[in-house]
Amino acid sequence: MDKAQRLATLLPNGRGVWIPIDHGASDYPNPGLEDLEGLIQSLIDAGVNAIVAQKGVVSTYAHLCQGTSTGMVVHYSVSTRHAGPESNNKVLVGHADETLPRGGIGVSSQVNMGSEREPEMIQRMGELNRQALHTDLPAFGMVYARGPNLNHQEGDKTKSQAHAVRLAFELGCDAAKCVWTGDEASFTEVAKSAPIPLLMAGGPSNDDTRSVLAMVESALNAGASGVCMGRQVFAHPNPGAMAKALVMMVHNGASAASAMEACNL
Repeated sequence: MDKAQRLATLLPNGRGVWIPIDHGASDYPNPGLEDLEGLIQSLIDAGVNAIVAQKGVVSTYAHLCQGTSTGMVVHYSVSTRHAGPESNNKVLVGHADETLPRGGIGVSSQVNMGSEREPEMIQRMGELNRQALHTDLPAFGMVYARGPNLNHQEGDKTKSQAHAVRLAFELGCDAAKCVWTGDEASFTEVAKSAPIPLLMAGGPSNDDTRSVLAMVESALNAGASGVCMGRQVFAHPNPGAMAKALVMMVHNGASAASAMEACNL
C-alpha cells in the first residue's frame, strides 16, 4: 500500500470521520476510555475511517482493523496535565518509521499556536512530516489557536483559526483538524484557507447530541470535509451510534435530524 492508497482509506473521496482517542496519555481517568477494545470495535462497526491514538494503543489494537475499512493513525505528540506551565508543550514521542510496524497507516502531531513553546512545536511537526514523506505515510495536523501570545489580525472573523489550518498545510500536512468558529460565514473562511481536507473538531464533551450534530451539519455546509471528534463520541452514552450518525452525515449527506432518527439518538 502506498501513500495514495493510505490516504484513500483514511479519506475516501477526500472526506472522513476520524475519532481521536489519544486523550488518556494526557489525562486519565477519562470517561469513555476505560474499555479501549470495546470502544475501538464499536467505532469500526460504525464505519469510521480513522482512529487516532498514541503508539502503544495502536500496537495493541490495530489488529482489530484488519480486513475493515478503518485505519489507525499514530498521534506522536503528547504532554500531561502534570507538567505545570509546560502542560501545553507537545513533544514528539516517536518517529514515523515506527508507524507501519505498529499497525498504523498515518501520522499525526499537534501545535498549540500562540503558546510560549510554539516555535519548538512547529519544528517538531515539520520534522515528523519530513519523516512521513520518506516513509510514504499521510500526515495529519492538529494546530490549535489557543496560546496566550495569539495576535489576531484586525478584522479576522476566524480568530486565527484560518491561520491555524494554513500553518498545518504549509508545514506539509495532507489533512488538518479545524475548530468551529460559531457560524457558517466565518467557518467558510477557515475552509477556504487551505487546499487540503479539513476535519472539524468536536470541542469539550457536550451532553446535547442534537446541538453537536447541528454544529456538524453547519460545518459541512460551510466546507468541512468531515470531522475529527473525540470526546463527543467516546464519552457519549452510545459511542457506536454517535459515530454511525457522523458517518451518515459526512458520507451519505444525511441531515442531523435524519441521522439522529436512524441511529436512535
